[in-house]
Amino acid sequence: MKYIFLGYFMIIALSCNTNEAYLFAISDSDSVHQSSPIALDLDGFILGNHGDLSLSYEGQKIPVQFDRDKKKMWFVHSPENTGNYKLEKGEAKIGDVSGITMTQSNGDLKLGKESMPMLTYRYGMTYAPKGVDSLFGKSGYIHPLQSPSGDTLTRIQPEDHYHHYGIWGPWTRTQIEGEQIDFWNLGDGQGTVHFKEFKDAFSGPVYTGFNAHQEHINLKAAEEDKRIALNEDLQVKVWDLGRPDRYMVDYTTTFKTPLQSGILFEAYRYGGGLGMRFTERWHKDNCSVLTSEGNDRLTADGTNARWCMVTGESANGKGTNGILFLSYPENKAHPEPMRVWPIDSNGGRGDMFFEFSPIRHEEWQIEPNKEYQLKYRLVVFKGKLTKEEAEGYWQSFANLPQIKPTKIKL
Repeated sequence: MKYIFLGYFMIIALSCNTNEAYLFAISDSDSVHQSSPIALDLDGFILGNHGDLSLSYEGQKIPVQFDRDKKKMWFVHSPENTGNYKLEKGEAKIGDVSGITMTQSNGDLKLGKESMPMLTYRYGMTYAPKGVDSLFGKSGYIHPLQSPSGDTLTRIQPEDHYHHYGIWGPWTRTQIEGEQIDFWNLGDGQGTVHFKEFKDAFSGPVYTGFNAHQEHINLKAAEEDKRIALNEDLQVKVWDLGRPDRYMVDYTTTFKTPLQSGILFEAYRYGGGLGMRFTERWHKDNCSVLTSEGNDRLTADGTNARWCMVTGESANGKGTNGILFLSYPENKAHPEPMRVWPIDSNGGRGDMFFEFSPIRHEEWQIEPNKEYQLKYRLVVFKGKLTKEEAEGYWQSFANLPQIKPTKIKL
């Protein structure tokens, strides 16, 4: 996953002996308005073994997590921390038992915190319901995604669209050597997307996640070496924001085609990006939409946005919860076009479906063996989230934090 890292440090040696330390501050004047993941590039530091570094703020150790090569150190920054962070040699805070955990069983990879389940990635095959064409079976999707209050927010295999699978992103109208192949509408028997293998899995006190390899399969290909139309690496990271009412999910899809002819994603209202079929509990009377451009459920469909927030009634009817979807500025067609189901969909019930669809207004030619990427962030919340908070989350996702140099007397 590509991240923008802190570009400047005020490096301050606190002594001339081996007890070195560094101070830095992060300004919230331009971008960091909500608690957000930050990474320190450690190459410029001379504190020895990077795995033995400790981060603190006002004397309190901050949970950190190192990447596999120990070159970057991750932590969650709160905009309330306007003073100096201190980086020094020492044992890092590794969190406690309340950190995000990962369990794997029966084709499910489950991520959760304490007794609170967060999301499940389904890598095993989910077969079609009894009496439904077996073509509707699928693997490689997220369901359930649950709110911090435990409400299931996703839905799979609804009777009106058996091919809907929680959170997923197949391409719909594509052309391969002049032939149309649809990876979305499974019942047409043209294409599908399946889980192949895990390339990585990682866990720690700051984030937990995985990298899954998925294959977009052309079911109409006559030659075996042309059946795989796209190779996709889906990376999912779940971040502990240190609060009981919100958590964060980074969803990054990186893909390329091995086909020498390439593949064309035709312009269409559905396809790719990130799509989500919401719980059957949400309909036109208890679910709302707000986008970064001020559009709502009635006007959002077909418009472009940097972010979109979907909020609905909680399962017990006593509150609300929802998801804020963020699009990264480097994504295709950003601010991205959206598909938001009309309020009279599904026979007037107004069930909820949302998708960032980068090819809604313009086709996308995918060249052979060239890597492409789309990056999204989801903030899953219970209660309410204001438009100002939504904008703050997007700014923190999209923009490089500003560093505030700090001077001290040695």
